[in-house]
Amino acid sequence: MKRVATAVVLIPIVLLLILRAPIYLLAPVVAAVALLGVRELLAISEHYGVEPMRRPTYVYVAAMFALVATALSAQTQMLDLGGALLTLLAAATAAVFVFLAVGMARASLPTAYPAAATSVMALLCVAMPLALLLVVRELWAGGFLLLYLLLVVWAGDTFAYYVGRAIGRHKLAPRISPGKTWEGAIASLAGAILVGWATFWHAPQISGALYSAGLITRQYAYLAKDPPPFIEIILLSACLNVAAQIGDLTESLIKRGAGVKDSGTLLPGHGGMLDRIDALLFAAPVLWYYAALRVMWQGHV
Repeated sequence: MKRVATAVVLIPIVLLLILRAPIYLLAPVVAAVALLGVRELLAISEHYGVEPMRRPTYVYVAAMFALVATALSAQTQMLDLGGALLTLLAAATAAVFVFLAVGMARASLPTAYPAAATSVMALLCVAMPLALLLVVRELWAGGFLLLYLLLVVWAGDTFAYYVGRAIGRHKLAPRISPGKTWEGAIASLAGAILVGWATFWHAPQISGALYSAGLITRQYAYLAKDPPPFIEIILLSACLNVAAQIGDLTESLIKRGAGVKDSGTLLPGHGGMLDRIDALLFAAPVLWYYAALRVMWQGHV
Protein backbone atom coordinates (compact mmCIF):
# COMPACT_ATOMS: atom_id res chain seq x y z
CA MET A 1 0.00 0.00 0.00
CA LYS A 2 2.85 2.40 0.89
CA ARG A 3 4.48 1.61 -2.46
CA VAL A 4 1.35 2.58 -4.40
CA ALA A 5 0.72 5.71 -2.30
CA THR A 6 4.28 6.93 -2.84
CA ALA A 7 3.99 6.38 -6.59
CA VAL A 8 0.63 8.19 -6.77
CA VAL A 9 2.15 11.23 -5.10
CA LEU A 10 5.48 11.33 -6.92
CA ILE A 11 4.63 10.38 -10.52
CA PRO A 12 2.46 13.45 -11.33
CA ILE A 13 5.11 15.74 -9.82
CA VAL A 14 7.88 14.12 -11.84
CA LEU A 15 5.89 14.32 -15.07
CA LEU A 16 5.02 17.99 -14.59
CA LEU A 17 8.65 18.82 -13.90
CA ILE A 18 10.03 17.13 -17.00
CA LEU A 19 7.27 18.38 -19.31
CA ARG A 20 6.87 21.98 -18.19
CA ALA A 21 9.44 23.17 -15.67
CA PRO A 22 12.09 25.63 -16.91
CA ILE A 23 15.69 24.54 -16.53
CA TYR A 24 16.32 26.84 -13.55
CA LEU A 25 13.59 24.99 -11.64
CA LEU A 26 14.25 21.47 -12.90
CA ALA A 27 18.02 21.52 -12.37
CA PRO A 28 17.90 22.03 -8.55
CA VAL A 29 15.37 19.19 -8.23
CA VAL A 30 17.52 16.81 -10.28
CA ALA A 31 20.59 17.94 -8.33
CA ALA A 32 18.80 17.15 -5.06
CA VAL A 33 17.91 13.67 -6.35
CA ALA A 34 21.54 13.16 -7.37
CA LEU A 35 22.82 14.27 -3.97
CA LEU A 36 20.42 11.90 -2.19
CA GLY A 37 21.60 9.03 -4.41
CA VAL A 38 25.24 9.94 -3.84
CA ARG A 39 24.62 10.09 -0.10
CA GLU A 40 23.15 6.59 -0.10
CA LEU A 41 26.02 5.19 -2.18
CA LEU A 42 28.60 6.72 0.17
CA ALA A 43 26.73 5.22 3.14
CA ILE A 44 26.76 1.77 1.49
CA SER A 45 30.50 2.10 0.90
CA GLU A 46 31.05 2.12 4.66
CA HIS A 47 30.01 -1.54 4.71
CA TYR A 48 33.05 -2.19 2.50
CA GLY A 49 35.35 -0.54 5.04
CA VAL A 50 35.55 2.75 3.11
CA GLU A 51 35.67 6.06 4.97
CA PRO A 52 33.92 8.23 2.35
CA MET A 53 34.65 11.87 1.55
CA ARG A 54 31.15 13.14 2.15
CA ARG A 55 31.43 16.91 2.14
CA PRO A 56 33.89 17.22 -0.77
CA THR A 57 31.72 14.87 -2.85
CA TYR A 58 28.53 16.81 -2.13
CA VAL A 59 30.21 20.13 -2.95
CA TYR A 60 31.66 18.74 -6.20
CA VAL A 61 28.33 17.32 -7.37
CA ALA A 62 26.41 20.47 -6.46
CA ALA A 63 28.96 22.65 -8.27
CA MET A 64 28.75 20.46 -11.38
CA PHE A 65 24.96 20.80 -11.52
CA ALA A 66 25.17 24.56 -10.96
CA LEU A 67 27.57 24.94 -13.89
CA VAL A 68 25.49 22.68 -16.15
CA ALA A 69 22.31 24.58 -15.31
CA THR A 70 24.07 27.88 -15.99
CA ALA A 71 25.26 26.63 -19.38
CA LEU A 72 21.80 25.35 -20.31
CA SER A 73 20.25 28.70 -19.36
CA ALA A 74 22.40 30.58 -21.89
CA GLN A 75 20.75 32.48 -24.72
CA THR A 76 22.32 30.68 -27.71
CA GLN A 77 21.08 27.10 -27.63
CA MET A 78 23.86 25.31 -29.52
CA LEU A 79 26.40 27.18 -27.40
CA ASP A 80 24.67 26.34 -24.12
CA LEU A 81 24.41 22.63 -24.99
CA GLY A 82 28.09 22.57 -25.91
CA GLY A 83 28.94 24.34 -22.68
CA ALA A 84 26.94 21.84 -20.64
CA LEU A 85 28.69 18.89 -22.28
CA LEU A 86 32.11 20.49 -21.82
CA THR A 87 31.25 21.04 -18.15
CA LEU A 88 30.40 17.35 -17.70
CA LEU A 89 33.56 16.27 -19.52
CA ALA A 90 35.71 18.57 -17.39
CA ALA A 91 34.00 17.37 -14.20
CA ALA A 92 34.62 13.72 -15.09
CA THR A 93 38.24 14.35 -16.05
CA ALA A 94 39.09 16.44 -13.00
CA ALA A 95 37.26 14.30 -10.44
CA VAL A 96 40.03 11.71 -10.02
CA PHE A 97 42.67 14.35 -9.37
CA VAL A 98 40.48 16.49 -7.12
CA PHE A 99 39.44 13.64 -4.82
CA LEU A 100 42.96 12.21 -4.65
CA ALA A 101 44.22 15.67 -3.77
CA VAL A 102 41.60 15.89 -1.01
CA GLY A 103 42.79 12.49 0.22
CA MET A 104 46.29 13.87 0.79
CA ALA A 105 44.97 15.76 3.81
CA ARG A 106 43.78 12.59 5.54
CA ALA A 107 45.44 11.46 8.72
CA SER A 108 45.18 7.83 7.58
CA LEU A 109 46.66 7.67 4.07
CA PRO A 110 45.52 4.06 3.37
CA THR A 111 41.92 5.32 3.45
CA ALA A 112 42.51 8.01 0.80
CA TYR A 113 42.47 5.94 -2.38
CA PRO A 114 39.34 3.85 -1.57
CA ALA A 115 37.50 7.02 -0.54
CA ALA A 116 38.55 8.89 -3.68
CA ALA A 117 37.56 5.94 -5.89
CA THR A 118 34.14 5.80 -4.21
CA SER A 119 33.58 9.52 -4.76
CA VAL A 120 34.54 9.21 -8.43
CA MET A 121 32.13 6.29 -8.83
CA ALA A 122 29.35 8.28 -7.15
CA LEU A 123 29.95 11.13 -9.57
CA LEU A 124 30.16 8.99 -12.72
CA CYS A 125 27.43 6.47 -11.93
CA VAL A 126 24.88 8.61 -10.08
CA ALA A 127 25.34 12.33 -10.66
CA MET A 128 26.47 12.44 -14.28
CA PRO A 129 23.69 10.25 -15.77
CA LEU A 130 21.13 12.52 -14.11
CA ALA A 131 22.94 15.58 -15.43
CA LEU A 132 22.80 14.05 -18.91
CA LEU A 133 19.02 13.94 -18.58
CA LEU A 134 19.04 17.71 -18.14
CA VAL A 135 20.98 18.00 -21.39
CA VAL A 136 18.56 15.63 -23.15
CA ARG A 137 15.65 17.79 -22.00
CA GLU A 138 17.14 20.75 -23.88
CA LEU A 139 17.77 18.74 -27.07
CA TRP A 140 15.29 17.72 -29.78
CA ALA A 141 11.84 16.94 -28.27
CA GLY A 142 13.49 16.71 -24.85
CA GLY A 143 10.41 16.68 -22.65
CA PHE A 144 8.74 14.01 -24.73
CA LEU A 145 11.96 11.93 -24.78
CA LEU A 146 12.13 11.95 -20.99
CA LEU A 147 8.46 10.96 -20.78
CA TYR A 148 9.19 8.10 -23.19
CA LEU A 149 12.22 7.04 -21.13
CA LEU A 150 10.26 6.94 -17.88
CA LEU A 151 7.42 4.96 -19.46
CA VAL A 152 9.86 2.41 -20.90
CA VAL A 153 11.66 1.99 -17.56
CA TRP A 154 8.43 1.81 -15.54
CA ALA A 155 6.89 -0.66 -17.99
CA GLY A 156 9.96 -2.88 -17.80
CA ASP A 157 9.85 -2.89 -13.99
CA THR A 158 6.12 -3.62 -13.91
CA PHE A 159 6.18 -6.46 -16.44
CA ALA A 160 9.22 -8.03 -14.76
CA TYR A 161 7.62 -7.89 -11.32
CA TYR A 162 4.23 -9.38 -12.16
CA VAL A 163 5.36 -11.95 -14.72
CA GLY A 164 8.29 -12.97 -12.55
CA ARG A 165 6.00 -13.54 -9.59
CA ALA A 166 3.43 -15.41 -11.64
CA ILE A 167 5.53 -17.77 -13.76
CA GLY A 168 9.18 -17.08 -12.90
CA ARG A 169 11.07 -20.35 -12.43
CA HIS A 170 14.60 -19.87 -13.80
CA LYS A 171 16.83 -17.60 -11.73
CA LEU A 172 18.54 -14.80 -13.64
CA ALA A 173 21.34 -13.98 -11.18
CA PRO A 174 20.71 -15.94 -7.96
CA ARG A 175 23.86 -14.75 -6.17
CA ILE A 176 23.09 -11.10 -6.87
CA SER A 177 19.29 -10.84 -6.91
CA PRO A 178 17.53 -14.12 -6.03
CA GLY A 179 14.09 -12.73 -6.85
CA LYS A 180 14.83 -12.00 -10.50
CA THR A 181 14.08 -14.62 -13.12
CA TRP A 182 14.70 -15.07 -16.84
CA GLU A 183 10.95 -15.12 -17.38
CA GLY A 184 10.66 -11.72 -15.67
CA ALA A 185 13.61 -10.34 -17.64
CA ILE A 186 12.12 -11.44 -20.97
CA ALA A 187 8.73 -10.01 -19.99
CA SER A 188 10.46 -6.77 -19.00
CA LEU A 189 12.07 -6.52 -22.44
CA ALA A 190 8.81 -7.31 -24.22
CA GLY A 191 6.81 -4.85 -22.11
CA ALA A 192 9.34 -2.07 -22.58
CA ILE A 193 9.37 -2.57 -26.36
CA LEU A 194 5.56 -2.62 -26.49
CA VAL A 195 5.10 0.51 -24.38
CA GLY A 196 8.06 2.26 -26.04
CA TRP A 197 6.70 1.55 -29.50
CA ALA A 198 3.17 2.66 -28.59
CA THR A 199 4.47 5.88 -27.03
CA PHE A 200 6.88 6.86 -29.79
CA TRP A 201 4.69 5.67 -32.67
CA HIS A 202 1.98 8.02 -31.46
CA ALA A 203 4.41 10.76 -30.43
CA PRO A 204 2.84 13.54 -32.53
CA GLN A 205 -0.63 12.80 -31.18
CA ILE A 206 0.57 12.47 -27.57
CA SER A 207 2.56 15.71 -27.74
CA GLY A 208 -0.40 17.47 -29.35
CA ALA A 209 -2.77 16.31 -26.63
CA LEU A 210 -0.37 17.30 -23.86
CA TYR A 211 0.19 20.69 -25.47
CA SER A 212 -3.53 21.32 -25.86
CA ALA A 213 -4.02 20.46 -22.19
CA GLY A 214 -1.23 22.83 -21.17
CA LEU A 215 0.87 19.98 -19.78
CA ILE A 216 3.90 20.45 -22.04
CA THR A 217 5.55 23.51 -23.51
CA ARG A 218 6.14 23.77 -27.25
CA GLN A 219 9.92 23.73 -26.71
CA TYR A 220 9.84 20.24 -25.20
CA ALA A 221 7.13 18.61 -27.34
CA TYR A 222 7.56 16.27 -30.30
CA LEU A 223 6.73 18.54 -33.22
CA ALA A 224 7.62 16.28 -36.16
CA LYS A 225 4.62 15.14 -38.19
CA ASP A 226 5.73 11.52 -38.35
CA PRO A 227 7.34 9.16 -35.79
CA PRO A 228 10.83 7.74 -36.32
CA PRO A 229 11.17 4.49 -38.32
CA PHE A 230 9.59 1.43 -36.70
CA ILE A 231 12.87 -0.48 -36.32
CA GLU A 232 14.52 2.57 -34.74
CA ILE A 233 11.87 2.72 -32.02
CA ILE A 234 12.11 -1.02 -31.33
CA LEU A 235 15.92 -0.99 -31.10
CA LEU A 236 15.97 2.09 -28.87
CA SER A 237 13.34 0.68 -26.51
CA ALA A 238 15.19 -2.64 -26.33
CA CYS A 239 18.54 -0.96 -25.63
CA LEU A 240 17.00 1.21 -22.90
CA ASN A 241 15.44 -1.84 -21.26
CA VAL A 242 18.64 -3.89 -21.33
CA ALA A 243 20.57 -0.96 -19.85
CA ALA A 244 17.88 -0.50 -17.19
CA GLN A 245 17.98 -4.17 -16.19
CA ILE A 246 21.78 -4.07 -15.95
CA GLY A 247 21.49 -0.96 -13.79
CA ASP A 248 19.07 -2.74 -11.46
CA LEU A 249 21.38 -5.74 -11.18
CA THR A 250 24.42 -3.53 -10.61
CA GLU A 251 22.81 -1.83 -7.63
CA SER A 252 21.77 -5.24 -6.31
CA LEU A 253 25.40 -6.36 -6.62
CA ILE A 254 26.60 -3.37 -4.58
CA LYS A 255 23.96 -3.90 -1.90
CA ARG A 256 24.49 -7.66 -1.78
CA GLY A 257 28.22 -7.20 -1.28
CA ALA A 258 27.53 -4.68 1.48
CA GLY A 259 24.96 -6.92 3.15
CA VAL A 260 22.12 -4.38 2.98
CA LYS A 261 18.61 -4.88 1.63
CA ASP A 262 17.77 -1.33 0.53
CA SER A 263 19.90 1.70 -0.20
CA GLY A 264 17.86 3.72 2.29
CA THR A 265 14.42 4.39 3.78
CA LEU A 266 13.60 7.70 2.12
CA LEU A 267 10.65 6.49 0.00
CA PRO A 268 8.03 4.42 1.89
CA GLY A 269 7.52 1.07 0.21
CA HIS A 270 10.35 1.69 -2.27
CA GLY A 271 13.48 1.89 -0.12
CA GLY A 272 16.02 4.58 -0.90
CA MET A 273 16.49 6.96 -3.78
CA LEU A 274 19.01 4.65 -5.46
CA ASP A 275 16.48 1.83 -5.35
CA ARG A 276 14.16 3.97 -7.47
CA ILE A 277 16.63 5.42 -9.97
CA ASP A 278 19.14 2.57 -10.45
CA ALA A 279 17.61 1.49 -13.77
CA LEU A 280 17.29 5.09 -14.92
CA LEU A 281 20.98 5.77 -14.29
CA PHE A 282 22.12 3.18 -16.82
CA ALA A 283 19.41 4.00 -19.35
CA ALA A 284 20.04 7.76 -19.29
CA PRO A 285 23.32 7.70 -21.28
CA VAL A 286 21.67 5.49 -23.93
CA LEU A 287 18.91 8.05 -24.42
CA TRP A 288 21.44 10.89 -24.51
CA TYR A 289 23.39 9.18 -27.31
CA TYR A 290 20.17 8.74 -29.28
CA ALA A 291 19.11 12.36 -28.82
CA ALA A 292 22.60 13.62 -29.72
CA LEU A 293 22.65 11.51 -32.88
CA ARG A 294 19.23 12.85 -33.82
CA VAL A 295 20.56 16.38 -33.51
CA MET A 296 23.55 15.57 -35.72
CA TRP A 297 21.51 13.66 -38.31
CA GLN A 298 18.61 16.05 -38.72
CA GLY A 299 19.72 19.29 -37.15
CA HIS A 300 16.99 19.21 -34.50
CA VAL A 301 17.72 21.07 -31.26
